[in-house]
Order: sequence, then C-alpha cells, then structure tokens
Amino acid sequence: MTNDPIADLITRIKNASMIRKEEVSIPFSKMKLAIAETLLKEGFISSVEKRGKKLRKFIDISLKYSENRPEVTDVKRISKPSKRIYLGFKDIRSVKQGHGIMVISTPKGLMSDKEAREKRVGGEALFSIW
Repeated sequence: MTNDPIADLITRIKNASMIRKEEVSIPFSKMKLAIAETLLKEGFISSVEKRGKKLRKFIDISLKYSENRPEVTDVKRISKPSKRIYLGFKDIRSVKQGHGIMVISTPKGLMSDKEAREKRVGGEALFSIW
C-alpha cells in the first residue's frame, strides 16, 4: 500500500493505457471512485464499476482509446501529501490549451478545472491529466 493512493490510481491508469490494456482494477475508496467518475464524465475513460463486498472492494476502470491511441497520454500529480497545493478559482488555468483537465477537490466535491471555474469555486489541485 502506498502513502499516496491518488498517485497510485493515476499511475495505474496511465501505465495500463500505455500498454493498451482494456481495463484496470484498483482497490476501492470513496475518493478513488469520485476521481474515476470525474474522469468518466470528462471522457478519459469509458466506464467505472464498483465490485466486491466488505473488505474486498475494487473499482474496475475500462480505458478509452480513439483511433487506436489512448485518451490518457500522461498525468502529473500536483498536490502531494507532503506539499498541498490550493488554488482559488481565479488561479485555475487550463491544462494543455484545453486538451487536458485538472482534477480539483473542492468543498462542493471533486470536479474538473473547467467546472470549478464555472461554479466559481477553488480547492486543492490534485492532478492534471491529458
């Protein structure tokens, strides 16, 4: 088990898409499920499914490819457990000229950078994905 489950999640997604895997399984947590649902909503993955019972819960993430190229080409962790990075909504910038998203943990839940700017809410910048 890593000290940074979010970094583990995004690294597993990136690595699986680089070797063209259909899906990846990760240990369950509410935060990871919320991140996966945000990535699904933004079109980086094709489906999210929670499975298992009690202590053996997993999240199955189906990866998305367009024209045989993965939707996820790279990820970058922004806020780490050792150094938290918080942004006001005015400080949130687009990622890769709008080709990527930044996932932000706000008081209104997890959302993409675009959604956070629209709702005028800031929070902890978790990671960028493109």
